[in-house]
Amino acid sequence: MGTLVENSFRLSHEALFHRNLSVIKEISDLDDQVDQYYRQIEIKCANLITKQGAAAQDLRLLSAFMQLVRDIERIGDYAEDLAEIAVKLFPYPVPSYMAEVEEMSHNAQAMLAKSLVALGDLDATTGSEIKNLDDAVDDAHDRLYQILAFQRDVPGVVEPILLLALVIRHLERMADHATNIGQRVLYIVTGHRD
Repeated sequence: MGTLVENSFRLSHEALFHRNLSVIKEISDLDDQVDQYYRQIEIKCANLITKQGAAAQDLRLLSAFMQLVRDIERIGDYAEDLAEIAVKLFPYPVPSYMAEVEEMSHNAQAMLAKSLVALGDLDATTGSEIKNLDDAVDDAHDRLYQILAFQRDVPGVVEPILLLALVIRHLERMADHATNIGQRVLYIVTGHRD
């Protein structure tokens, strides 16, 4: 499931920053697969809780895992949203600050990759480190928001500005979900929240 979401995020990046709209259908197909995995995992966890009479430690693990899987699924949803925004942005010229938006996307993708490695290895240290990476994404969001919010004498329509505000918000939320994954790995391994 994590690999599918990583691929979806990579493809949405391709659509948004390289204007490759041919990947849109693939992103939609990936999202359908992710949603299917999410439902299957959720049902399996619920069955374990209700039918197996899980012990307190098992309940902690299952609860954290269900939340973690939801974070992964949400990142996939945001990737699909970014692809839809890429279609709407396609007719407009690329703004001068798009390179900074792309860097923000790269940082969020790196956070997702690191959080999935932490999950795969059940590595609490790596899981806790992801939180520190979120600052770069948050700072980029704040800078870009200021650029978008305070533009003057905008020629033509404001749709691209609104769409780019959504893009940076989605990227910031994707990074937050990656942070959540890392924090949940930490909790699964140690039983403590950071």
